[in-house]
Amino acid sequence: MSKTGTTRVTVKPGDPRRRGESDWERLEAMTDEGILAAALADPDAQPLAPEQLARMHRASRVKVLRQRLGMTQVEFADAFHLPITTLRDWEQHRSTPDAPARALLLAIERDPEVMRRLLADKAA
Repeated sequence: MSKTGTTRVTVKPGDPRRRGESDWERLEAMTDEGILAAALADPDAQPLAPEQLARMHRASRVKVLRQRLGMTQVEFADAFHLPITTLRDWEQHRSTPDAPARALLLAIERDPEVMRRLLADKAA
């Protein structure tokens, strides 16, 4: 468990989707109107007001990728030879990756183990 009292679940590429105890057949059989009615009836799942939505910020794709891999900023930066300050700037939307960095991030997203192995040589 984390400091916030929530549990982190790491999903690795290729892992089957966990189905849990939800009745997915019932959900998949519902119409859009039925789903909306069920959501509105749940006090814990009320839709956000437009002003609440306006205050929300998108998570950085780089941060989502790093978290999906279950890595800290330091681990990610070290594994893929990125300056930690650059990674932090990307994650906090202070700067955006340029074209070569986007290509590297896309390669990491598609096959992180191959990229980790390719970049493992310290002489590179």
